[in-house]
Amino acid sequence: MSLHPAFFLGPESPLARRIAGFESRPEQLRMAEAVEANLESKGRLLVEAGTGVGKSFGYLVPAIRRILERRERVVVCTHTISLQEQIFDKDVPLLKAVIPDEFTTVLCKGRANYLSLRRMRIASEKKSKICHNEEEEHSLELIEDWAYATTDGSLATLPQLPRRGVWEHVESDAGNCMGRRCPTYDKCFYQSARRRMENADLLICNHALFFSDLALRVRGAAFLPSYDHVIFDEAHHLEDVASGHFGLRISEYRVRHLLRTLYNPSTSRGTLSGIEASGLPADEVDGVINLVIEAQGAAEDFFDEVHRAVAAGKGASPSSGRVSAPDAFSNTLSPALGDLSSALKLLRERATDESVQFDLGSASERVVALGAEIDLFIGQGVPGCVYWVERGKPLHGSRRPSITLSGATIDVGPVLQEHLFSMDVSITMTSATLAASGDDFSHVVGRLGCDGAKTLALGSPFDYASQMRVIIDRGMPPPESPEAVRELVPRILRQIDETGGGAFVLFTSFRTLREVAERCAPVLRAAGHPVFIQGEDGERGQILKRFREHEHSVLFGTASFWEGVDVRGRALRNVIITKLPFDVPDHPLIQARHERIESLGGNSFRDDQLPRAVLRFKQGVGRLIRSASDAGRVVVLDPRIVTKSYGKRFLDALPEGVALDRV
Repeated sequence: MSLHPAFFLGPESPLARRIAGFESRPEQLRMAEAVEANLESKGRLLVEAGTGVGKSFGYLVPAIRRILERRERVVVCTHTISLQEQIFDKDVPLLKAVIPDEFTTVLCKGRANYLSLRRMRIASEKKSKICHNEEEEHSLELIEDWAYATTDGSLATLPQLPRRGVWEHVESDAGNCMGRRCPTYDKCFYQSARRRMENADLLICNHALFFSDLALRVRGAAFLPSYDHVIFDEAHHLEDVASGHFGLRISEYRVRHLLRTLYNPSTSRGTLSGIEASGLPADEVDGVINLVIEAQGAAEDFFDEVHRAVAAGKGASPSSGRVSAPDAFSNTLSPALGDLSSALKLLRERATDESVQFDLGSASERVVALGAEIDLFIGQGVPGCVYWVERGKPLHGSRRPSITLSGATIDVGPVLQEHLFSMDVSITMTSATLAASGDDFSHVVGRLGCDGAKTLALGSPFDYASQMRVIIDRGMPPPESPEAVRELVPRILRQIDETGGGAFVLFTSFRTLREVAERCAPVLRAAGHPVFIQGEDGERGQILKRFREHEHSVLFGTASFWEGVDVRGRALRNVIITKLPFDVPDHPLIQARHERIESLGGNSFRDDQLPRAVLRFKQGVGRLIRSASDAGRVVVLDPRIVTKSYGKRFLDALPEGVALDRV
């Protein structure tokens, strides 16, 4: 059977016979041919494909042809788990059903997703020592029951998610792996997964896993097997994902949890509790426990000091948390972690039980690695990074905000040029939103550092002119006006009333969402509309499921609902955009990017803020029409789209032929 795109995606193809209502799409054919040429040349390709093009088949068909004809390995990376699962559970099986030749596909997951049978046995034996309460013990028992029935040992197949922290006692861990010496090596779920990956033709993973692997390759290691081609879907996320993976992130919770896993003074439980039963001298174990307690005190003092300093504007901005210079805070924590790591290492050398040796060795490595990360943050030791302090919800037993120390690469272009685009593999990047306007890919090319990449902009096969109208409320006060939030309420209620619900109301900040939803929700519920508010009514998937069940529903959402959400039919017929989606200007990473652009003679608004906002706007607008039978309206409640000169960039980003009503 020919897998040439013109045949396989054409009107007489096996897919046409398999899929009811299948239509050959010229845009999909063009995309598949471009991807095929890129695979052949091992080139760099950016493809913007509008909604309805069928991107996944547009790259999967040429990828599978390459696999079957050349026996080359292809990696497909998505940003969201939902798309990853769609490709693995739906798209690939459908293609396999009509392609007679065999190829193997594996859904790749990080090591920590797999159960270690050896560690589970140890955890079961020490249950009363490592679990902090009955709920955790029950959670561990559920894992034990599942372990005897599961075939792949991955966290996703657990019927009930374990309590936070319990899984860490039983997960597969590189620092705690005995390799071939492990008594459960032949049954090891992780090693089985590695073998499946090594033997697979098509690997499917998410961006986070891919860039974790890329960061490992920089250090001479790897998780994924070697590959010949990489295809990134949802590629508009690449810059932000890469920026985080080539930076650092140290949460107060992570520090507290690591130390309490070793020993929790309030429960007298943890890895070190009862370890003297393995033959270690009790006084030496007690000495290490005391060092754990000292490190816990040092951690509390350290994060207290960071919080006070940021609040007072000493060494960091009190509003954004951006750290102005190296050594802004006294590093009282790393020395305590260093002492603890050394003591754990010495205790490991005294241990005779091999499992205890691995437990102590792994703990020592984690503690020393944590101290090294804190040193890097305090000394700002990662070149080209911006550093800041985040404040979140208080941890249990604390009154102040929890602290997270963050660092991210300001300009990932040079990093990706060196470590990704220099590889001898083809790289295809696709999304519904890559070009800031028309076929202008210059912004994404510059940000990712993929100079010389070929580009292709494909429209949508949908008839937007007849399916969608855009309403712009010119009478709204500008967003900076004190009346703006108050004026949003009656306008939102009116627009929802006109369509009888079936509405997404999209915001750029949780604060505004909460203020507006608090005023709108009682009125809407009284009128019979089910109302769903992000952050109050469950996880995104749960909210969407309930939203789809009633065609009069109204959903108030922020960033995660601007994209990656597919609601078809009458359930969604009204998308209300409350504000043009510019980045928060005082976020440290955004600030640093803009400072760098200005220092190189550029204009940060023109070169970064505006194109990023336009791309996000296109994502929001794209929520409305998801199939050829959908219809509805997009309402823009930000007057800047017609009162500011840059507003034309947003208007130009709308689908061609869409009716525009200014009210």
